[in-house]
Amino acid sequence: MNIRRAQEKDIPQLLELLKQVNLVHHIGRPDLFNIGTKYREEELKLLLQNEERPIFCWADEEDIVKGYAFCVFQQHVGDNILTDVKTLYIDDLCVDENARGRHIGRQLYDYVCSFAKEQGCYNVTLNVWSCNESAMKFYESCGLVPQKIGMEHIL
Repeated sequence: MNIRRAQEKDIPQLLELLKQVNLVHHIGRPDLFNIGTKYREEELKLLLQNEERPIFCWADEEDIVKGYAFCVFQQHVGDNILTDVKTLYIDDLCVDENARGRHIGRQLYDYVCSFAKEQGCYNVTLNVWSCNESAMKFYESCGLVPQKIGMEHIL
Protein backbone atom coordinates (compact mmCIF):
# COMPACT_ATOMS: atom_id res chain seq x y z
CA MET A 1 0.00 0.00 0.00
CA ASN A 2 1.27 3.41 -0.92
CA ILE A 3 -0.59 6.66 -0.34
CA ARG A 4 0.99 9.51 -2.25
CA ARG A 5 0.21 12.69 -4.12
CA ALA A 6 -1.44 11.95 -7.43
CA GLN A 7 0.65 12.44 -10.56
CA GLU A 8 -0.09 13.01 -14.24
CA LYS A 9 0.52 9.34 -14.96
CA ASP A 10 -2.46 8.56 -12.68
CA ILE A 11 -4.97 10.55 -14.73
CA PRO A 12 -6.44 7.58 -16.68
CA GLN A 13 -7.08 5.72 -13.42
CA LEU A 14 -8.42 8.84 -11.71
CA LEU A 15 -10.84 9.36 -14.59
CA GLU A 16 -12.07 5.77 -14.27
CA LEU A 17 -12.69 6.21 -10.55
CA LEU A 18 -14.39 9.57 -11.16
CA LYS A 19 -16.78 7.74 -13.52
CA GLN A 20 -17.55 5.17 -10.83
CA VAL A 21 -18.38 7.72 -8.15
CA ASN A 22 -20.42 9.82 -10.55
CA LEU A 23 -22.43 6.75 -11.59
CA VAL A 24 -23.42 6.21 -7.95
CA HIS A 25 -24.65 9.81 -7.86
CA HIS A 26 -26.39 9.50 -11.24
CA ILE A 27 -28.24 6.37 -10.13
CA GLY A 28 -29.23 8.03 -6.84
CA ARG A 29 -30.18 11.41 -8.34
CA PRO A 30 -30.55 11.24 -12.14
CA ASP A 31 -32.40 14.55 -11.94
CA LEU A 32 -29.15 16.23 -10.82
CA PHE A 33 -26.25 14.14 -12.14
CA ASN A 34 -25.42 13.38 -15.76
CA ILE A 35 -23.32 10.38 -16.69
CA GLY A 36 -19.71 11.46 -17.03
CA THR A 37 -16.90 12.68 -14.81
CA LYS A 38 -16.51 15.65 -12.51
CA TYR A 39 -13.27 16.70 -14.22
CA ARG A 40 -11.82 16.30 -17.69
CA GLU A 41 -8.20 15.32 -18.37
CA GLU A 42 -7.03 18.91 -18.87
CA GLU A 43 -8.73 20.03 -15.66
CA LEU A 44 -7.00 17.23 -13.76
CA LYS A 45 -3.62 18.30 -15.11
CA LEU A 46 -4.21 21.78 -13.70
CA LEU A 47 -5.51 20.46 -10.36
CA LEU A 48 -2.42 18.31 -9.93
CA GLN A 49 -0.32 21.48 -10.01
CA ASN A 50 -2.47 23.37 -7.48
CA GLU A 51 -1.02 23.19 -3.95
CA GLU A 52 -4.32 24.49 -2.53
CA ARG A 53 -6.12 21.44 -3.93
CA PRO A 54 -4.05 18.37 -3.04
CA ILE A 55 -5.06 15.04 -4.53
CA PHE A 56 -3.96 11.85 -2.78
CA CYS A 57 -4.14 8.37 -4.21
CA TRP A 58 -3.85 4.87 -2.83
CA ALA A 59 -1.81 2.70 -5.20
CA ASP A 60 -1.20 -1.04 -5.00
CA GLU A 61 2.13 -2.87 -5.35
CA GLU A 62 1.99 -2.42 -9.13
CA ASP A 63 1.34 1.33 -8.68
CA ILE A 64 -2.25 1.00 -9.91
CA VAL A 65 -4.52 3.62 -8.30
CA LYS A 66 -7.34 1.96 -6.36
CA GLY A 67 -8.60 5.02 -4.52
CA TYR A 68 -8.28 8.77 -4.25
CA ALA A 69 -9.10 11.78 -2.11
CA PHE A 70 -9.48 15.18 -3.79
CA CYS A 71 -9.02 17.92 -1.17
CA VAL A 72 -9.31 21.70 -0.98
CA PHE A 73 -7.90 24.06 1.65
CA GLN A 74 -10.53 26.51 2.86
CA GLN A 75 -10.28 29.50 5.19
CA HIS A 76 -12.58 32.48 5.78
CA VAL A 77 -10.12 35.22 6.72
CA GLY A 78 -11.83 38.48 7.62
CA ASP A 79 -15.36 37.05 7.37
CA ASN A 80 -18.01 38.92 9.36
CA ILE A 81 -19.39 35.84 11.12
CA LEU A 82 -17.09 32.88 10.51
CA THR A 83 -13.83 32.41 12.35
CA ASP A 84 -10.75 32.06 10.18
CA VAL A 85 -9.98 28.44 11.03
CA LYS A 86 -8.15 26.55 8.31
CA THR A 87 -10.11 23.57 6.98
CA LEU A 88 -9.21 20.75 4.65
CA TYR A 89 -12.34 19.94 2.69
CA ILE A 90 -12.56 16.50 1.06
CA ASP A 91 -14.13 17.32 -2.27
CA ASP A 92 -14.27 13.70 -3.40
CA LEU A 93 -13.18 10.33 -2.01
CA CYS A 94 -13.54 7.12 -3.99
CA VAL A 95 -12.34 3.54 -3.83
CA ASP A 96 -12.47 1.33 -6.92
CA GLU A 97 -15.61 -0.79 -6.74
CA ASN A 98 -13.43 -3.90 -7.27
CA ALA A 99 -11.18 -3.04 -4.32
CA ARG A 100 -13.77 -2.19 -1.67
CA GLY A 101 -13.74 -3.96 1.66
CA ARG A 102 -9.93 -3.73 1.98
CA HIS A 103 -10.01 -0.60 4.19
CA ILE A 104 -8.57 1.59 1.42
CA GLY A 105 -11.12 4.31 2.09
CA ARG A 106 -10.30 4.36 5.78
CA GLN A 107 -6.56 4.50 5.06
CA LEU A 108 -7.10 7.43 2.69
CA TYR A 109 -9.30 9.23 5.19
CA ASP A 110 -6.80 8.73 8.03
CA TYR A 111 -3.98 9.93 5.76
CA VAL A 112 -5.92 13.07 4.84
CA CYS A 113 -6.58 13.77 8.52
CA SER A 114 -2.88 13.40 9.36
CA PHE A 115 -1.95 15.65 6.44
CA ALA A 116 -4.50 18.26 7.54
CA LYS A 117 -3.14 18.24 11.08
CA GLU A 118 0.43 18.68 9.80
CA GLN A 119 -0.79 21.66 7.74
CA GLY A 120 -2.29 23.34 10.81
CA CYS A 121 -5.92 22.67 9.93
CA TYR A 122 -8.61 22.92 12.58
CA ASN A 123 -10.85 20.30 10.95
CA VAL A 124 -11.59 18.11 7.95
CA THR A 125 -14.99 18.48 6.30
CA LEU A 126 -16.89 16.93 3.42
CA ASN A 127 -20.33 16.69 1.90
CA VAL A 128 -22.15 13.44 1.22
CA TRP A 129 -25.31 13.00 -0.83
CA SER A 130 -28.14 11.47 1.18
CA CYS A 131 -28.83 9.02 -1.67
CA ASN A 132 -25.38 7.49 -1.05
CA GLU A 133 -26.17 5.54 2.11
CA SER A 134 -23.03 3.40 1.99
CA ALA A 135 -20.87 6.54 1.94
CA MET A 136 -22.79 8.03 4.86
CA LYS A 137 -22.28 4.84 6.88
CA PHE A 138 -18.59 4.80 5.98
CA TYR A 139 -18.05 8.42 7.10
CA GLU A 140 -19.98 7.81 10.31
CA SER A 141 -17.73 4.80 10.99
CA CYS A 142 -14.75 7.15 10.60
CA GLY A 143 -16.18 9.36 13.35
CA LEU A 144 -17.61 12.17 11.23
CA VAL A 145 -20.76 13.88 12.47
CA PRO A 146 -23.12 16.26 10.65
CA GLN A 147 -21.89 19.84 10.61
CA LYS A 148 -24.73 21.26 8.54
CA ILE A 149 -27.53 19.76 6.50
CA GLY A 150 -28.56 20.88 3.01
CA MET A 151 -32.26 20.58 2.30
CA GLU A 152 -34.35 20.93 -0.82
CA HIS A 153 -37.92 21.19 -2.05
CA ILE A 154 -38.32 20.00 -5.65
CA LEU A 155 -40.87 22.12 -7.48
